Amino acid sequence: MRRLLDLMLTEDTDAVANLWAEDGITEFPFATGNSARSLAGREEVRRYLAGFPQLYDMREVPAFTAHRTQRPDTAIVEYHATGRSLRTGKPYRMDYVVVITVQDGLITRFRDYWNPLANAEATGTLPELVESLNSEVAR
Repeated sequence: MRRLLDLMLTEDTDAVANLWAEDGITEFPFATGNSARSLAGREEVRRYLAGFPQLYDMREVPAFTAHRTQRPDTAIVEYHATGRSLRTGKPYRMDYVVVITVQDGLITRFRDYWNPLANAEATGTLPELVESLNSEVAR
């Protein structure tokens, strides 16, 4: 996980994607609106991350805590990242909780619990997010 974050700070999203197993799964349980809820495989992760450097200038990860679980291949990681949104110029501070499973040195499952409201605020897409949530409720 530390390697992943170091690579994100250098904007090497291709190298980040290479940390996934070919068939590794990524899940975003708190995703809302048009945000992806899951990604299947390394290449989907690669496509998903490709646009990140054009959206955010991630500057640092000042807090990082890893928690062991009863499973030796799984850890829970809490961290927050700071930077700025390139779309709006607004400061970016996102808190994350990730449950990560690794086998043979590659990520096989990555559950990323992030705050969609903080993301929408930083990118200036809060009105669109609220509209999409209202549409979901109306269905």
